[in-house]
This record gives sequence, structure tokens and C-alpha cells, in this order.
Amino acid sequence: MKILFKLQTLKSLSLKFHHRVFHEHPRLLASDVYSQYESVRRGQQEIPKYFNFASDVLDKWSEIEKTGKRPSNPAYWWIDGKGEEVKWSFEELGFLSRKVANALTKVCRIQKGDRIIVILPRIPEWWLMNVACMRTGIVFIPGISQLTAKDILYRLQASKATCIVTNDTLAPAVDSVASECQFLKNKLIVSKGSREGWLNFTDLYRNQSDDHSCVKTSIQDPICIFFTSGTTGSPKMAEHSQGSLGFRPLLSERYWLDMTPSNIIWNTADTGWIVTSVASVFDPWVFGSCVFIHRLPQIESSTILNTLSRYPVDTLFGAPTLFRMLVQNDFSSYKFRNLKRCVSGGEPINPEVMEQWKSKTGLDIREIYGQTEMGIICSVSEAMKVKPGSMGKAAALYDVQIIDKNANILHPGQEGEIAIRSKPIRPLGFFSKYVDNPKKTAESERGDFYLTGDKGTVDEDGYFWFIGRDDDIIISAGYRIGPFEVESALIEHPAVAETAVVSSPDPLRGEVVKAFVVLSSGFTCDDLESLTRELQEHVKKTTAPYKYPRKVEFVQQLPKTVTGKIKRNELRDKEWKRV
Repeated sequence: MKILFKLQTLKSLSLKFHHRVFHEHPRLLASDVYSQYESVRRGQQEIPKYFNFASDVLDKWSEIEKTGKRPSNPAYWWIDGKGEEVKWSFEELGFLSRKVANALTKVCRIQKGDRIIVILPRIPEWWLMNVACMRTGIVFIPGISQLTAKDILYRLQASKATCIVTNDTLAPAVDSVASECQFLKNKLIVSKGSREGWLNFTDLYRNQSDDHSCVKTSIQDPICIFFTSGTTGSPKMAEHSQGSLGFRPLLSERYWLDMTPSNIIWNTADTGWIVTSVASVFDPWVFGSCVFIHRLPQIESSTILNTLSRYPVDTLFGAPTLFRMLVQNDFSSYKFRNLKRCVSGGEPINPEVMEQWKSKTGLDIREIYGQTEMGIICSVSEAMKVKPGSMGKAAALYDVQIIDKNANILHPGQEGEIAIRSKPIRPLGFFSKYVDNPKKTAESERGDFYLTGDKGTVDEDGYFWFIGRDDDIIISAGYRIGPFEVESALIEHPAVAETAVVSSPDPLRGEVVKAFVVLSSGFTCDDLESLTRELQEHVKKTTAPYKYPRKVEFVQQLPKTVTGKIKRNELRDKEWKRV
């Protein structure tokens, strides 16, 4: 599946573009880009053939810093919660990342196009590796820090990575499978000590020169590969390019992230998730904003709330699980003097949680919807009205539609599959392909559309509403029921902290709605049968009665992917295997 781009043929136009974007007004680094995208799509103007995020964005901000035209905010601000702190300007980020680039190319002999797997927690070295790979044209493959030896083996073999970077925690797991990975040549460890067979990352790059020239990369050259979260089947390798991750925010303007160089964004996601690349690397740095990171060994309410009170974070990005956890706390002792924007993504956030958050903070939670393959597809921007339960309107680069099985566009209010137009021109922002899996790449399209695999509707105002994964839809006695609407009704009840709704076999109806429920902290109940009836009646009153859960099971926790998404397929499979 070839990505179609209109490539720049007149060098003067490219130079004019870069001069206007990067030098006239730092706040407007991505100004007027939506109209430019329209002209590109129509073939009236072409985008640059060559682009590198490190040299064309980060180094440009470093130049702006030197002229004093950027606020004194750091580009990167890291804390560990125990007193350690790192602050880098764009100039310092450039200095250090060039040293790492030299270590990779001159010592490890890794070349442009080679692949590196980086499995690190939220520590500064992850960002250094990311930028160094941009500079060298090496393909960066992030991994979740909870990966097992089996997971690592699969990723090393599937990606043919020549190098892996990790810490003391996961180094033994790597060693246990390294002999089965024929392409693996280098192992780098982020550690205060040493380990046999490994190069110490810090020692390696500190001894290098900072004199490094960024390689010339095409806008189509690969920059990252993400292993999909894999709620079903083995994880696939979704490849992104310099264009789809790096140049995209220059064209898509402020459709989900309206920031300036004075803003500070804190994204709490794990480093292995694409949202960290989007929300903690590419998009905020396009605007010259500060990326704030807390190491967060564990996600704890008190840590999050204390950090928001102590540090000048004005934009918070978190999964719905984070906000569900936070709203269960008493906020009276916390003052969020700087917090202005709250964004949630990864899966739908329940309207009840949004209402509780607003009552406690006075702030809306603005939802985004995206996928590993597409980045951000829909969002509720700063200028948009918040409709609780909606994931907003289509991102500027995408023509998002609700389609039927024959790829026909459905009318507002009709349920269908959420899809993005991919033909005749494949929009900038799309992943390039599933690596080594052309069959799956081809199957991701129907007619002129890329299929998200999600069911939804769109209203008359252009707001999209998530119903569920295609395989999560419950069909009971002929009624189609989306799990999210039942979950949203259940979570409004004070006894419910979290819930997951799946299908369960039933001899009469074929399948019925079953809810797995995690009780709120501090909530005790001696009569679960009575509570079950109470929850069922609550759902009947909150949504259409036929959607109520005929079965309820109380559990201590819900199974989740390493990115925090509820694994409904696992619950569903266990339920059906009981038959």
C-alpha cells in the first residue's frame, strides 16, 4: 500500500515555507496549515520532499531560543518524585541527542533504516534515544516496560532489530532470549552499574562528540514502529514515517492541542504507547512547548494530585482510568492553580466521570479518539462545545465517516463502522503499513476507506459517538447493544468504580449482557444479590431497559492491556468457554 504524497519540486517554495513557519512568529509554528492541507490535497501546492523532525523542528526551536524569542520554559522537564529533576532547553536536548547519535552510529555501527527497540520507563534516556534516532534515520521501536521475556523475544524476532536498549529490570529477560535473535548485535543498558555483554548507555554517549550532522530523510522514511496493543491476536507492527508523525502536526494545526511555547503539558501514558510519541514528543514540541514528565513507578492518585498542585502544569493528558481513579478522591486540600486543559484518550470516558471531574475542578475533560495506525482521528478542540460521551469531530487531515458493509456513507444517527477516507490520496498522518504483513495491510481498507474496526454514529453537528469494537457488540434477542452505553450507565452508580460489559451465552436469547464490576474504594456490601438488582434497576432507568445487564459479577480488578485498555475480549472468551 503506497502512501501518496505530492512532493515539492520547487526548492524556493520549500525555503519560503520553512522561513515563514519557523522564523516569523514562534507561536505560529503551524499557522494557517489547514488551508495549506486543502491545497495539497487538491494538488495545488506540494509539501517538502525531505523532512527531519530533529533538524527542521527541534533545531529550529534551539535557534529561536538563542535569539531570546522563546520563553525561559524548558523544552523537557523531568522529576522522579524523590527530589531528582532534569531540565533541558532545546539547545541542551540537541547537544545531548547529537552525542547519543554519534554513539549509535560510530560505536554501535547502527545505520539509517536499522531498527532499535527501546524498553524504558518514563526516564530522560527514552527521550534522548527518540531524538537521536530521528537524527540518524534509525527506526525507533518503543516497548511497554511491563513486557515479559516472551514478549521481548517476539518483538526482537518480528522487527529484526539490531539493538535493544533497556534497564536493569528487563536486562535478564533480554539475556534469556537473546541467543534466539539472530539480528541482535548490540545491547545497551541504562544503569548506574555494569552488566556482562552490555554497553552502559550513559558511559557510551558521554564520551562522544556533540558534532553530528542530521541525516537527510525523506518525508516517507520510517521514523517509528509501534506494536499494536493486541487486544485480539498477536501484536502487529504499524510503521510511521517522518511525515505521518513529524510533519503531520505542522499541517493539522491546533485541532486537539492548542499550545504555545509558554505551555507545559503532562502526559501520564506509558512510553510504549503511541500517545506518548504524539503528546510528549511531536505535537507539543512543534509548538515549542514544555514536555513535563513524572517517572511514576506506580500510578497513584496522591502522586498525580500533589504534582498538579506543586508544578505549573497547565495541560493534563490521561487515560479514562486515570480520571476515574482521581475523581474518587477528596480535592479540598489540592489547588490546581495552573491547570487549564484536561484531555483523555485511549478508550471512551464515561459522562459521569466528566461531570464529577468538572464539579471538582471546574474544568472540562476534552476527549480524543485515535489509533496506533492513525494517530488522533477525532477530538474535542478548545473551540468546540463539549458533548459528554462524544469523542468530538474529525481531525483536520481526515475525512471521517460512518459506513456500512458496502462502504456506503450512512446518515447521521445511523450505526455503522467508523472509517477514514484513504483514496484517491492517502492522507498525511496514516501509518505506512503493517511491517511484513501485506495481507493485513490490504484488509484494513474497504472501498475508499480505512477501517478502524470500531462501531459508532455521527450526529447532525458532526460529533462522533463511540459504540464499541466491532467484535464487542452484543446481539441479544435481536437487539444490538454497545458495551460502552451500559458501562456509562453503571458507572453513574456510587458503588461502581470500574466496569466492563461483554456478551454471555444464553439459551433463550443467544447472548445477554454481562457486567463485571469493580466496587468503589471504601464501599462495602454484605448483600451482593441485592446490589445486583439495584444496579440492574439503575441501568433500566438510565438507558433503554433492554440493555440492562442480566448477569453481574463482582471482581477485584479488570484485565487490561499494558496501555490501560480493558481487555473485554479476554472476559468474553472466558465467559463463552464456561458453556
